[in-house]
This record gives sequence, C-alpha cells and structure tokens, in this order.
Amino acid sequence: MQKNHPVRAFLLDKKGSALELTYEELDGIDRIDKILWIHFDYSSKEAIEWIRNKSNIDSVAIDALLTEETRPRTTVLGEALLIALRGVNLNPNSKPEDMISIRLYISPNMIISTRKRNLLSVTEIIEDLKSGIGPKSSSEFLVQLTLRVTDRMDNVIDEIQDRTDFLEENLIDSTTTELRNEILSIRRETIVLKRYLTPQKEALVKLYNEKIPWIDEYQRIELRETNDQLMRHIEELDTIRDKVILIQEELANSMSEQMNRKMYVLSIISAIFLPLTFLTGLLGINIGGIPGANNENAFLVFSLLLVIVVTIQFIIFKKKKWI
Repeated sequence: MQKNHPVRAFLLDKKGSALELTYEELDGIDRIDKILWIHFDYSSKEAIEWIRNKSNIDSVAIDALLTEETRPRTTVLGEALLIALRGVNLNPNSKPEDMISIRLYISPNMIISTRKRNLLSVTEIIEDLKSGIGPKSSSEFLVQLTLRVTDRMDNVIDEIQDRTDFLEENLIDSTTTELRNEILSIRRETIVLKRYLTPQKEALVKLYNEKIPWIDEYQRIELRETNDQLMRHIEELDTIRDKVILIQEELANSMSEQMNRKMYVLSIISAIFLPLTFLTGLLGINIGGIPGANNENAFLVFSLLLVIVVTIQFIIFKKKKWI
C-alpha cells in the first residue's frame, strides 16, 4: 500500500526530469527557468501553513485548495488556472466509485495540487519524472493528468458493463435476491460516477475553450480528445443505467407472472373444493333428518357423488380452457 505523504515537492527542469525537495527546502529554492510542483495532503498542517502564508496566490484559490468538499470545475485566475478533478479510487480495499478529488492551481512556473487520498495518476507522473520522461511544462502536466485520470475510468466502466451484461444473460437462472442486490449495486455505482463525470466534462470543455496563453493549440486538441473520451464514458453509463432499468422491469414482470400463476392455481383448487366443502358441510350438521344417516352405504354413495362433482368440474374447466 502506498504511503500517504503529507507533502511531495518537485522542481521540474522542463526537460522531463525533476529534483525532489523537502518541505524545508521550498522557501529558499531557486525557481529560475524551473517549475515548482508541490503536492499536498490538504488536511496536513504543512499544507495549511504554506498555502495560506507562503504561496502568494489568490484567496479564492487558497480556499478551493484547502476545502473539504469540491466538485469538478475550471476557474481562470488571470494567467493561472484553478481546477478540480475527480478520479476513480483504485487504492487497495477501496470502491472505485468512491472517487478521489484533486485540486490544482497551475501557472506557467508553479503547480500546487492537493488531495486527501493517493491518486494513482499522480503517482505515475512522479515515476515518469524520476525516469526523465515526465512533463516538460505546466500545460503538459495538465494534459497528462487529465488524460491519465480519464483513462483509468475505462476498466472500471467496462467492469460495470460486464456485470450488467451478465445480469441480462442470466436473468432467468439467478435468484431474485441476487438480482436485486446486484441491480442496486450497479445503479448506485453509475449514479455516483455520473454525478462527478458530468461536471468534469463541463470543466474540460471550459479548459480547452479558454484562451490560456501557455496552453498551445496542439494541447487544446489533446484536451478535447480527453473530453471526448470522458463523454463516451458518460454515454456508457447512460447505456448501463437503461439496461439496468430494463432488467429491473423484466424482473418485476417475471415476479408478477410467477405470482399470477400461483394465484391462478390456488383459484382453480379453491373452485374445485368449493362445492365439495359445501356438500360436506351441509351433510355434516348435527340435526335430525340428514339423508343416509341410517344407511350403511351412504358414505360410499356420498363419496361417489363427490367424484362425479369433481369430474363434471374438470370437464367444464377443460371446455372453458381454464386448465
């Protein structure tokens, strides 16, 4: 399991590599022709102290970087960008739909990012910087991060799609309880994912439409392609939701049909026994004058009468196609 560092700081050399810094080195470092990237746990005292007192950024950005709850968005602050994104949670023993928030303040020479939990897309960028193949500019960092966050949703949505297809194919064989639990699980996951992906799509649209001077035209195209991929994810979630609704309706129809069949059988049985119950009740009253009370063959005759009544009923039901 990855260690949750409260502060990770890097000085990017704009050539694909970076020097990792300690928190104490942040104030005295030479940033000329370099990009300073600081990745905070926003709940740590280091994050609160440095962002509030030493970052020299807009108060709006300070509040956004340190806030507990946020939704995906893009805000332009002069030549800088304030961005909030959500990525699927692929940490061990976690649910993917429990999405991780990352907030970024990006300018040409400084990147401040904050999160509570580890985001694997950020970890990949750090590994690339250590290998010398990382981003060479703030705009390239932004393009890589949005692409990686979006790419990691592929397997999660594909897995939900596979579960939905399995439900559809095994609707008859599965038990009602299994189906209900799985349907509820899939619906909850798609609702949570779409809740964040829809505003994230709008955030990316605003990102590549804004005329930010340090984002070139090719990078805008890359952001647009990432947004197209995100839109496909949203469409897939809509398809999954529609499929689950159809499965739920089919399940309800199947249960209703089973109930109707059971009620029909009970109705036929009740109809058969109704006249028999009437006859046995009528002849079972304890008053004088009951026919056959003194005849030793009366029970046999009465039993034969009941058989005749049941036979007549069967013929009538068969003729009317009730059975």
